[in-house]
Amino acid sequence: MPTLDLTASSIDITRAICDVPSVSGDETTLADLIDAAVRPLDHLEVFRDGDTIVARTMLGRPQRVVIAGHIDTVPINDNLPTREEHVDGEAVLWGRGTVDMKAGVAVQLKLAAEFTDPRIDITWMWYDHEEVDADLNGLTRLARTRPDLFAGDFAILGEPTGGAVEGGCNGNMRVIVRTHGVRSHSARAWIGENAIHRAAPVLSRLAEYRPREVPVDGLVYREGLNAVRIGGGVAGNVIPDLCEIEVNYRFAPSRSTEDAERHVRDVFAGFEVDVIDVAAGARPGLDASLAQEFVAAVGAEARPKYGWTDVARFSAMGVPAVNYGPGDPHLAHHDQERVPLAQIVDVERGLRAWLSAP
Repeated sequence: MPTLDLTASSIDITRAICDVPSVSGDETTLADLIDAAVRPLDHLEVFRDGDTIVARTMLGRPQRVVIAGHIDTVPINDNLPTREEHVDGEAVLWGRGTVDMKAGVAVQLKLAAEFTDPRIDITWMWYDHEEVDADLNGLTRLARTRPDLFAGDFAILGEPTGGAVEGGCNGNMRVIVRTHGVRSHSARAWIGENAIHRAAPVLSRLAEYRPREVPVDGLVYREGLNAVRIGGGVAGNVIPDLCEIEVNYRFAPSRSTEDAERHVRDVFAGFEVDVIDVAAGARPGLDASLAQEFVAAVGAEARPKYGWTDVARFSAMGVPAVNYGPGDPHLAHHDQERVPLAQIVDVERGLRAWLSAP
C-alpha cells in the first residue's frame, strides 16, 4: 500500500490524497492512509471509528479547538487523476476533490504532523460520508459513540470558502406540498379533477416569494424558498389525482426548525405539507474569543455561509464553529473542479499563523 508523506508540501499532499478515489461509501483506502500517517506521531492520541480518524493533543491546555474535514467526494466524472493547469494566468490543481474538500484536509494533515506543542490543544477529525444522507455521516456516528471527542471552545471546518471565513450556516428544510384530484379518462376530463392544475397556486406563491435577508450577529444571511422537483400523473391518457412538489427552504440561523416549519406552512396555507428533512442552521460563532483571534490572525474577511455544513453539528453541541478552507465553493461538485495553488498555501499560512500566535 502507498504511504502518505506528511513532510511534503500541502500542495503535494492535496495531489496525493485527491489521486486516491474516495467517493462516499468507498473511503476505506484513504482512511487507511491517513490512519497509517498519523498513528505513529507521538504527540497525537489517535482513534478510529469506521472510516473516521480522530487525532488529538492532550497537553492540558486551558482551551481546545476542533479542526475537521471530510474525506469523501461526490462521484468521479473523468476528472481524476489530478493535473496542474493555468487558468487566467493562475496555477491550479484540477480534479475531483481538489475543492470539496481535500485541499483543506491536506492542510490539516500537514499541520497536525508539525504542531507537536501547540499553544492550545487541538482535536483533528477526518470523517467519511459527508456527501450523502446525514444518518451515514461519520460525525453523526461519532456523536453517538464518542460525544466527548467533540469537546472544544471553538471549531473550524475546512469547507471551501475561497480562503475567507464563513461563519455558521443557513438551516435546510425539504418539504413535499401535495395537491389532490380525481382520476378520469383524459377524453372525459370534466369527470375528473386535475391535481397538476391545482398545483398552479403553489407555483405562483413560489414565483412571487421574496426571500428575506436576515442580520445575525453581524452577518447577513440570505434565505431561499424554491421548488426543486415536481411530479404527478400515471399515464398519458389519465387525468392525474396527485401532484407532489418538493420545496427546499434555506433559512437564517436565527430561526429554529420549528419557526422554519411554521413559516413554510404559512406560505402554503390551504395545502397539504409534509416535512421530509430538516437540519438546523448555526449562528456565526464569531463572538467567541478564539474565533475573534482566529479571524484577526488569518486576516480573512468574515461573511455568512449560505449553504448547510457540519458546523451546525458543532453549534448544536455548544461549540461555536466557522468554515475556512481553500477553493471556490461554486466549483464544488463541478466537473471542472479546481483549486488555486496559492490558495492552499494561503490557508495553510493563515492556520499556521493562528496556531503559532503567542
